[in-house]
Amino acid sequence: MQFRQCGHSGIKLPVLSLGLWHNFGDNAPFDVATDLVLTAFDKGICHFDLANNYGPPPGSAETNFGKILRENLSSHRDELFIASKAGHDMWPGVYGTGSSRKNIIASCDQSLKRTGLEYFDVFYSHVYDKFTPVEETMQALIDLVHQGKALYVGISKYPPEQQQLAYDILKEAHVPCLLSQYRCSMFDPKAKINNFQIASENGSGIICFSPLAQGLLTDKYFNGIPENSRAAGSSVFLQTSHITPERIEASKQLNEIAQQRNQSLAQMALAWILSDDRVTSCIIGASSVKQLNANLETLNNLDFSDEELSDIKRIISDPILYF
Repeated sequence: MQFRQCGHSGIKLPVLSLGLWHNFGDNAPFDVATDLVLTAFDKGICHFDLANNYGPPPGSAETNFGKILRENLSSHRDELFIASKAGHDMWPGVYGTGSSRKNIIASCDQSLKRTGLEYFDVFYSHVYDKFTPVEETMQALIDLVHQGKALYVGISKYPPEQQQLAYDILKEAHVPCLLSQYRCSMFDPKAKINNFQIASENGSGIICFSPLAQGLLTDKYFNGIPENSRAAGSSVFLQTSHITPERIEASKQLNEIAQQRNQSLAQMALAWILSDDRVTSCIIGASSVKQLNANLETLNNLDFSDEELSDIKRIISDPILYF
C-alpha cells in the first residue's frame, strides 16, 4: 500500500480507503462485509470511512462495522483510522438532520455507541445545510475534539465560500481541518475545479468519494442495464436516466486508453483521481473481495503520460457528461 501525507498534519493515509456507504448495512451479508474489512486491512487499507446514516437502515453500517471490530480487530485499534460524519437525515423530527450543534453532538454520541468506539479518528460535518451558521457547526466539531470524542475534524461537500470560512474558524481555534471530502470523478470534476485548491492552500487533506461515478466508469453498462445493477434498482444515486448515450460512448473511449495501460476502466478512473497530487486518498467501495482486489491492482500503474492525460481531458471535456 502507498501512503500520502494528509495536508499539513502528521497523519498519513493509504491512497485507497474503504468506504462503507454501500454493502455494509443490514441488507448485505455480514460474512461478506467481514471479509471485505479484513481483506482490506490485510492489504494495507487502515482507513475506513463511515457516516451515521449509512445502511440501510441508517446506522446499521456503523453497528455492523463495530461488530466486525470487536470480533476480529479489537487488538488493532491503534493501527486503524476510522471516520464518521453527521448532517444528513438520520432520525425523525427537526433535530434528526442538518448541521446544528444539537445534531452534530448527538450524532457523534450515537455513532460512538453503535461502533463501540471511545473516539473517532476524524469526525466530519457531512454537509453544509444552508441554514446553520458555519460558526455553530465548527464550534460543535471543535468541542468534540476537546471532549476527546474525535482526534481530528473534517468537512464534506462544503461550497467554496463556506469551505474557506470553516477553515478560518477551525484554524483560529487550533483545531485545523484535517480532511475535506468531495465527490469527484472523470464525470464529476466540479470539486476538482472549485474546491481542491482552497483545501490545498489551507493545509487540508483531500479525500474523494464516488470515483467511478456510481459504476458509470466501469464496463458494466456498455451493453445496456444489467438486471442486478445499481441503475436497475431503486438507487437515488444512479438512475436509468443517468445512463445516457454520451456517457456510454465516453466510457468506451476511456476504456480504450485503459486497455492500452493494461488496466480496467475502473482502475484507470481511480488512478486518474490519484494523479492529482493534492489528493490524499480515494474512497473505494466493493461488494466482494474479488472486486476489492481488482481495485487494489490500480496501484500497479498510477502514472500517466502527457499524451494519455491529454486524450482523457479531450474525452471528458463536454459538460453534458457531468452530473
